[in-house]
Amino acid sequence: MIFLVLGGTRSGKSEAAESIAASLGSTVAYVATAAVDPSDADHTTRVAAHRARRPAHWSTIECEAYADLPRVLREIDSPVLVDSLGTWVTKHPEMNVESSDLLDALASRVAPAVIVSEEVGLAVHPPSEMGRRYVDALGILNQQIAEVADRVLLVVAGRILELPHPDELV
Repeated sequence: MIFLVLGGTRSGKSEAAESIAASLGSTVAYVATAAVDPSDADHTTRVAAHRARRPAHWSTIECEAYADLPRVLREIDSPVLVDSLGTWVTKHPEMNVESSDLLDALASRVAPAVIVSEEVGLAVHPPSEMGRRYVDALGILNQQIAEVADRVLLVVAGRILELPHPDELV
């Protein structure tokens, strides 16, 4: 079972994903795609808040490079929570994301995966080329993950909406 949990900044997407993951069993591997940068106090505070919310018995795996995430998804046989794809995209040179390895790793999993990602398509159009690359890369990746996900949830203002598959709309 693959869950994709989308939302904007401070939407409650991580909390929703943590709740889903907690319902999947006591053994959860939390896969963090962002390492703490000691020179960024705000980011350090945000990471600390995420850590404080997680149950102490969950394991945490930090993915230092973009190639780490597919490998970790293949190696871990318990439920995983990945937070988040947006940070993972930033690790790719020039935001040039080759998603096939990630999609294959997700498809081959037996245990559930809860994937958190930023919904950036509702924001202001980025004024820089790199910002546009990021939004485009993450938007395309979100669509690809949604295509293989069993459930896609959109979190807005702490409220969760389940998004139907396009085939269900006909």
